[in-house]
Amino acid sequence: MAQQHTAPHTPGAPLRTIMADGRELIYFFDTFQAPTGFTPPSDTRELPPRPPVSELRYDALSGDWISFAAHRQARTHLPAASECPLCPTRAEQPSEIPAPDYDVVVFENRFPSFGPEQHSSDTSAVLGAKRPSHGRCEVITFGPGHTDSLASLGPTRIRTVIDAWAQRTAELGALPGIEQVFPFENRGAEIGVTLHHPHGQIYSYPYVTPRTENQLARAAEHRSRTGTNLMADVLDFELTDGSRIIERGTYFTAFVPYAAHMPIEVLLVPNRQVATLDELTNDERDELATMYHRLLCTIDALYPTPTPYIAGWFQAPANHPQRDEAWLHLQLTSPRRAADKMKYLAGSEAVMGAFIGDVTPESSAAALRAAAARIAANPTGTAPTHSISTSTPAEQSTTA
Repeated sequence: MAQQHTAPHTPGAPLRTIMADGRELIYFFDTFQAPTGFTPPSDTRELPPRPPVSELRYDALSGDWISFAAHRQARTHLPAASECPLCPTRAEQPSEIPAPDYDVVVFENRFPSFGPEQHSSDTSAVLGAKRPSHGRCEVITFGPGHTDSLASLGPTRIRTVIDAWAQRTAELGALPGIEQVFPFENRGAEIGVTLHHPHGQIYSYPYVTPRTENQLARAAEHRSRTGTNLMADVLDFELTDGSRIIERGTYFTAFVPYAAHMPIEVLLVPNRQVATLDELTNDERDELATMYHRLLCTIDALYPTPTPYIAGWFQAPANHPQRDEAWLHLQLTSPRRAADKMKYLAGSEAVMGAFIGDVTPESSAAALRAAAARIAANPTGTAPTHSISTSTPAEQSTTA
C-alpha cells in the first residue's frame, strides 16, 4: 500500500529583528511560536559597516566559480567562552544574539562568503570572467549552551532546527539570483571550525554547486539508460544488500554508501523523492529529528572522544534542466579512521580527486550498528567504544 503523506508542516511564524549593522536576525522556538510577551531585544552594539563586495571568478580549467572574500581573514577564531559571539548577550559581554536566552537563532553572517549585492545577469563562463559574489550566508545557532552539541540538545531541538532549515530554504531559494540553498554543520577543531559554540551555516549560492551538477549529470545518464531515478535505485540496491544499512525508518533510511569516500560516511535519505527540506511533511520531520539524533549519538559512541564531522544537505537547485531527478539527502562524513588517526586529503585526493579508502564501508556500517545497539541497551549511560576495522572483507574472513 502506498504511504499517505500529509501536507508540508507549517510552523509558527519566526520573529525577526535587525542587527546594529543592518543584518537580519530570526528567532525560532521549540514550541513553534514565541513565548507570551517575548519581544526581540535591540542590538545596541556599535558595529563597523558591512564588508565590501566579494568577487566571483571563473576557473576555466575546472569550470568552477570561486568566491574571493578577503574580509573573512578577520573573522573571530576560537575565542574564549567568555567572548563567544554566539552565546546569549550578557551585560558585560554583548554578542551577535541580543536576547538573554533563545532556542534557535538564524542571522546573516558578519563575514560572509557571498554578499547581498545585486546579482549580475551576466553569467558567461569564459576565461577571465568575473562578477559580484551575490548570495547570502547565514549562521544558525542550535542553542544557548556553549559546550552543548546538536546531539546533546536532543530530538525536540533538532526538530526546531529542521523547521528553521526548511523555512530558510523556501525563503532563500526564492531570492533573485539564488540557484541553490545549502544548510550544513562543521563540527570539531579537526574540521577547522572557528567557533566551538554549537552552530551550523546556510549558504545561498548564485550558481549550482559542482557536486550537485555532477550528481544531476549522473542521474540524467542513469535515467536515459534505465528509465528510473538514480537515488531510488541506490536505495533499492542498499536495502537488497543490507550490509551497509544503519537504520530503516518509515520515512527515512540511513546507510553507508557502497563506495564511501571517507572513513565515516553516512547518507540519510527520504524513502520518497523529495526535492528540498521545505517539502517534508510533519510526520517526516518528526522521524528525521529522531533518526538524525540517533545518528549523531552513534558516531560519538565510536570512540572515547567526540567525533568531528561535516554534515550537509543536498537539495534540488531552483532552476536546472535535471531538477526533476534531484532527491533530497543528508551526507555526513568524518575523516576519523581510528581513535588517534585522521584521514587527510593529500596528493591523490586533493590534487586528482581520486580517493583511496582506509576503511571498508561494510566494516564502518557494522561498527555504527554496534554503537547504536550499545546506546539502545544503555540509553542513560556512556556506551563503551568500538573501533572500526581497517581490514578488507577477504582479510576479515581469513582472520575470523
